[in-house]
Amino acid sequence: MKEIKVKLTTIENVKNFVEKTSKYPFEIDVISGRYLIDAKSIMGLFSLNLENILTVIPHTNDEENLKKLEEDLKNFMVK
Repeated sequence: MKEIKVKLTTIENVKNFVEKTSKYPFEIDVISGRYLIDAKSIMGLFSLNLENILTVIPHTNDEENLKKLEEDLKNFMVK
């Protein structure tokens, strides 16, 4: 299972993140501590502490879509 670490520091980042994840046909989760949120839910993401680094988990085995998702999220990714 692929994990992508991201940081969403502004309201605009959250809106862009939801816009990018919403175009994928598979489920994508965001984990922050003990909370698991749907990555396509703007209200869910705003319920998290955005000071923390978030873990994105895409639920697909399609390597092509995973690469596209990583490309879409590259501006939010942390090392």
